[in-house]
Order: sequence, then structure tokens, then C-alpha cells
Amino acid sequence: MTGTNADRLGLTVTHRRYVPYAHAHYAGNLVDGAYALALFGDVATEVCVRTDGDEGLFASYSSVQFRAPVQAGDVLEVIATVVRVGTRSRDIDFEARVVCRGRPERSASAAEVLDPPIVAVTARGTVVVPAPS
Repeated sequence: MTGTNADRLGLTVTHRRYVPYAHAHYAGNLVDGAYALALFGDVATEVCVRTDGDEGLFASYSSVQFRAPVQAGDVLEVIATVVRVGTRSRDIDFEARVVCRGRPERSASAAEVLDPPIVAVTARGTVVVPAPS
């Protein structure tokens, strides 16, 4: 657990996740936007554990932008960065990037690394943690 607000500010946590075909809900193997928001919740939990030794609670989003589609077969990189530290709240910037994408038009198991990655979803959210004891 980090000791000071200065140590908390700028902390970045990254998760990667394969998007299984079972999560496709729409034509073209598209995945709903809630999938990325769930991943933001997961990475926010690790941020809270690292900054405060507690899982914390997600309080709100102040903005969410769906910039590009997420598809089954993608590998997402989800990044959370602490941008504001209050007494009990932390504002976090989130970004979900598609770093690999399945290419079923080539073959059933074809995929490629995307360079550069596609920024699919961005957001800012607020988490709260218990008051220091």
C-alpha cells in the first residue's frame, strides 16, 4: 500500500484480457460496451488495493466514450491511471485498447497484433475507499 497522496497520483495499472466468442452479442461478433466497463471495474479494484489496501467501491463515471468496436477474438489492454486523489475518493482515467484482433476471414484461428493498437473505449471514473484509520 502506498503511503502518501503524492505516491498515489499517477499510479498506473494495466490488465490484458482475451474477449471470448461467448461474449459476442451482435452481428459481426461485436461485444457490448458494458464488457469494457466491467474491465474498468476490475482494474480499478487493483488500483484501490495498491493505493489503499482495500478493494474500494466504484462510485461513478463522469464520462465514457465508445470510440471503436470491440469484437470477440480481440485482446484488450485496459489501463487505469490515478489522476486525482481526495481524502477518500480517487479519480481514474481508463483506456481500453485492442492490441490483437482475430481474423476469421483468413482462417478459423487466424489473428494479428495491431500496431498501433485501436483505442476502443475511454472513461473517467471515481472510486471511494474507507477513511484512513
